[in-house]
Amino acid sequence: MSIIGIGSDIVKVSRIEKLVEGYGQRFLERIFSTTESAYASSKARPAIHLAARFAAKEAFVKALGSGLREGLNWRDIEVINNDLGQPQLKLHNYAYQTCHKERNATTWLSLSHEQDFALAFVVLEVKNP
Repeated sequence: MSIIGIGSDIVKVSRIEKLVEGYGQRFLERIFSTTESAYASSKARPAIHLAARFAAKEAFVKALGSGLREGLNWRDIEVINNDLGQPQLKLHNYAYQTCHKERNATTWLSLSHEQDFALAFVVLEVKNP
């Protein structure tokens, strides 16, 4: 296996709090899946979990190297948790096509958050170079 992309991002939690306060459901529906919003809203401080998921989306786009263009949108990149609680990327539409079909890549995701900031690291690894 070989690494073909690395991305990282850090998000200030208060930025997400302000966006949710200012745009409410419109912001949430534009950026996050129903699953992501439900997960965050089940927590004591939803914005910190939304910030981590937003950072993951940014980190994925950086690892992919394409930016948000060519049909890629925020909701195509979804952060889910496996049965053990480990965050993972679930890709849809253009993100899935580009990452898994065209590049035959596996995604690795790490999230962290502490009070004011959330960060994410994404690694894209080719399954069979």
